[in-house]
Amino acid sequence: MASVNPFNLSDSEEEAERRPNETVDTERSPSEGAPGPPPGNHFSPSAEAEPPTLLLSSNRTSPSGEGISASAAATAAMSGITDTRVSVDVIAAQLLREQYILTALELHTELLEAGRELPRLRDYFSNPGNFERQSGTPPAKDQALGPGGPLNRAGSISTLDSLDFARYSDDGNRETDERVAVLEFELRKAKETIQALRANLTQAAESEVPSQERKNFNSNPEIQEPIRQLEKRALNFLVNEYLLKNEYKLSSITFSDENDDQDFELWDDVGLNIPKPPDLLQLYRNCGSPLPSPRDMVDVSVEVAFEDFPGNCTPPNPSKKTDLSQQQQTEVIQELEYQISLLNNEKQSLAEQIKKLQSEIQTLRRTVSSLIMPCFIFVCVFIISNVFILWYPQPHTDNSQYLDIGRVSESENGSDPPLTQKSSQSHPQSHNKLKSRPPVQFDQPNRTLSPAFQQALLSFCRMCSDSRLGAEVSRIADSEESVMLMLGRCLPHIVPNVLLAKREELIPLILCTACLHPQPKERDQLLHILFNLIKRPDDEQRQMILTGCVAFARHVGPTRVEAELLPQCWEQINHKYPERRLLVAESCGALAPYLPKEIRSSLVLSMLQQMLTEDKADMVREAVVKSLAIIMGYIDDPDKYSQGFELMLLSLGDPSERVVSAVHQVFIPAFAAWTTELGSLHTALIPALLARIEKLLTQGEHGLDEHKLHIFLSALQSLIPPLFAVVLQNAPFTSRAKLHGDIPAIEVTRFPRPASPLQDVATIIGSREMLSALLLLYDHQLEHEGTTGWESLLWVVNQLLPQLIDIVGRINVTSTTCVHEFSRFFWRFCRTFGKIFTNTKVKPQFQEILRLSEENVDALAGNGILTKATVPIYATGVLTCYNQEEDRKLLVGFLEDVMTTLSLSHAPLDSLKASFVELGANPVYHEMLLTVLWYGVVHTSALVRCTAARMFELLVKGVNETLVAQRVVPALITLSSDPEISVRISTIPAFGTIMETVTQKELLERVKMQLASFLEDPQYQDQHSLHIEIIRTFGRVGPNAEPRFRDEFVLPHLHKLALANNSQAAENKRVDIAMQLFEAYSALSCCFISEEVMLNHFLPGLRCLHADMEHLSPEHEVILSSMIKECEIKVENRGMSDAQGSLSIASSLVGEDAKTKFLSKMGQLTTSGAMLANVFQRKK
Repeated sequence: MASVNPFNLSDSEEEAERRPNETVDTERSPSEGAPGPPPGNHFSPSAEAEPPTLLLSSNRTSPSGEGISASAAATAAMSGITDTRVSVDVIAAQLLREQYILTALELHTELLEAGRELPRLRDYFSNPGNFERQSGTPPAKDQALGPGGPLNRAGSISTLDSLDFARYSDDGNRETDERVAVLEFELRKAKETIQALRANLTQAAESEVPSQERKNFNSNPEIQEPIRQLEKRALNFLVNEYLLKNEYKLSSITFSDENDDQDFELWDDVGLNIPKPPDLLQLYRNCGSPLPSPRDMVDVSVEVAFEDFPGNCTPPNPSKKTDLSQQQQTEVIQELEYQISLLNNEKQSLAEQIKKLQSEIQTLRRTVSSLIMPCFIFVCVFIISNVFILWYPQPHTDNSQYLDIGRVSESENGSDPPLTQKSSQSHPQSHNKLKSRPPVQFDQPNRTLSPAFQQALLSFCRMCSDSRLGAEVSRIADSEESVMLMLGRCLPHIVPNVLLAKREELIPLILCTACLHPQPKERDQLLHILFNLIKRPDDEQRQMILTGCVAFARHVGPTRVEAELLPQCWEQINHKYPERRLLVAESCGALAPYLPKEIRSSLVLSMLQQMLTEDKADMVREAVVKSLAIIMGYIDDPDKYSQGFELMLLSLGDPSERVVSAVHQVFIPAFAAWTTELGSLHTALIPALLARIEKLLTQGEHGLDEHKLHIFLSALQSLIPPLFAVVLQNAPFTSRAKLHGDIPAIEVTRFPRPASPLQDVATIIGSREMLSALLLLYDHQLEHEGTTGWESLLWVVNQLLPQLIDIVGRINVTSTTCVHEFSRFFWRFCRTFGKIFTNTKVKPQFQEILRLSEENVDALAGNGILTKATVPIYATGVLTCYNQEEDRKLLVGFLEDVMTTLSLSHAPLDSLKASFVELGANPVYHEMLLTVLWYGVVHTSALVRCTAARMFELLVKGVNETLVAQRVVPALITLSSDPEISVRISTIPAFGTIMETVTQKELLERVKMQLASFLEDPQYQDQHSLHIEIIRTFGRVGPNAEPRFRDEFVLPHLHKLALANNSQAAENKRVDIAMQLFEAYSALSCCFISEEVMLNHFLPGLRCLHADMEHLSPEHEVILSSMIKECEIKVENRGMSDAQGSLSIASSLVGEDAKTKFLSKMGQLTTSGAMLANVFQRKK
């Protein structure tokens, strides 16, 4: 069978079918779009028309309308050919013009079936606007229409070539909605017409007075112009409005009756399209203001009416019109200059006012700073007074006023109470301020009562001063310190009585009191209340508490933060609620900038390390990692580097993904920034990670710990942006980077998307402008000047890259996870360092190692470099970084060479398979991989063709069914007819994978026929390896294949193969097939198999296999016996369940009858609950 290339289909067959007499429309130029018919020429030329001079193209004419050459046309004209052919596009245009839409649709369908889509018809039928028109509203004659004009709606279909039948489900309702929309549109247009008519009427009303009379009135101000109708109605409306606003209702009613032709409720009845003026009061106030000077009344707009100027201006005489116009312009210029001078004066005065206000602002700021404490005292007293009223009600119902009798009597006697004396001693300034106030004087009665009698008399006022609250209420704070003391005493009693949902409202009061309270014990108690204020604070409440803690730290300084806030965090480090521990973890990070540096790098670091190792809540450990990152941003002790490195590895090994994500997003960038300052990023941190990877590979000869490898490699990947920043910042050109001038923006795809802003190279460098300037110099340096003296980049090229390539060559190529991780690492590495670096530094080092020759592959040991993971990582991590034409060609050529070299060397194909698996995961590379495989299909070597056939098996699972039908199956069928039997056998796994993954029936039938030919063709009767491959494929794809294919094809042929194996003479072949059959039947026994297939094929096949295993493998024979018994039991139980099923159907019918009767009785009842309850009462 001749091989056919399905990837390079040509049009030669269609071109051979071209008819000779093809014509082109002479009216159309090649540059036009869809061709149109010549004017006056519809389908056939008229009798008077001249014979055509050009041949028209036939069914092969392209939409662009290009015809054949002019010489051919002239030859055809000279030969007297009278049979002219009209182009299809002309016919389509005429059908659309004449509204033969169904005929045009049929033509469009036939052209689509023939593969010759016409742009005119495609555009017309894909435009919903050509088929939607408001029913009952025919288009205007002069309305611009498309080709053929709009159509009536075509039912519930949007366009004639659409299949969206759910858009319009009810045509009747749709038409009703459309009519409503039309009526709304007409109503809107009618309203607009009314408004236009009103505007015209307004203008007419204003011009009722003849223009000549108006000129007379303007020239003689003593003669008043008569009132116009519009002015009268407006004044009536304003007068009536004034009467109503000022409660003259009767006068308003009388006024309305006298003007019954006017609607006083609606201004539009008066003004039509003119705005409503202010009310009468406003008009009177404006009128009563002093008149402005004549200069203020000048109209300085573009056109100035001369007669509007007041003062000495007189109307111009016709004879002096020109002089007056010049005089008018001169006056306008003078007025404008005068206005400019006024504005300049005003500007100067405003500037002086601004300076004065700025000085006043500075004075007020200094004043306010001294008034903060009294204001705070006032607020606190106000809050406490209200709190006392809310949460400390008096036990007695008599709410008489409290009087501090002791204070009154002592003030009368001229003595101060002890508290006042104490406060005056501690704060003499405040006491002096209080003493400066005049004493409160009370009117003393002209009585001679004894003091004892007076005290006894006042004791009947029922005041309570012996309780704690009574004592607080009877004493009024008279200084700042006394207010703080009072708040410190009262807040512990207030907080427990406030609702939990509202306790965050107390945070400002607690913090201010804790800041300003003079007693450390009370401050400690208040901060303890703050951290225990809410039982399980949510995110918003924690943020509020953290904000307060930061404000407290800024106010009190590092010493008090260490002495007062940190102990509160330490107490709650093992709290039973994770929200409390989360608050502690977040507080350590938020307070880090305000702590002493010794405490920051010792106590706080130890607290966070303890929580990271001991806490069981993921969200707490996540917060710990973020706080550790903040600590790393402020730490300056180089001795803590090793502890930070161990914390990084510890957190990377956390079982929670959110914790690991926080490490990559926050901790590693912060730690890398610190190591960059220490100069140890590329001298200590990255080499330490590489050493751990190499140690892992050395220890993992019998089994690599892929999880640890992922930890170390992901950390290296997160260090790529800081490493590139170090390379840029230590480059020879760094000092030449300038931010001014034309700096082009950085391309969006220049860098991989960072996991967080901290991994953005622009953030690390400082700004995108600086990064852009450095990148320009970086590319120029690499391309023209080289790397001499560039130590950081030379370390990357000479030490980092060789070590990474060596590590890549030592990992297991069959480990998909390892290949993927290293591929992603090299992809991000190359994209970060740029295309020039990749082409000049990375690719040459790989190409030096991957010398594509048969000598580079050790066929016996299988340890050549081409069989290692270097091949897939170079192909998928380096060659795919950039997607231009030369990059794709390089990738295709590399894969073709690898496939050829491995095939001819009889080497393992694991490296090639890993490349195809990694690239096949991205649909972008499917076409390219199929091109590579077609190269193998048409290769002259049978070994290469076998390799290509096996690679199709890997590619089928990820490729869409269209590509499978168009390119994969034809290639496999070509290989299945290969002269070499080994090539044909290699196609069987790919055919099986198609049966497992594809759903198209035609495709499945083609594959089924090909597999049937392998099984039933006599030439394959003795092909032992082919039978082994088919049985292995059936066992692999059978459980996932279509049930019909499994029941009708797989199981019957397995039965035949098992039966034929009983008579196999060769012992070794019989054992091989029996073992493969055992594996296949074991996999298929888990599927649901119908009773008929079970009895006819599955059980007989098992019995045949059992007969072989009795002689070949007794241990397998025991398993087969149990399988046969289990299948027989399934068949018996299925028969019994069928019998029980028929009985259950009958009982269900009886049950349904009873259910129907019950529901009918229930339906006869009303919805009353009492009547419903009576149904379930037993009859007496």
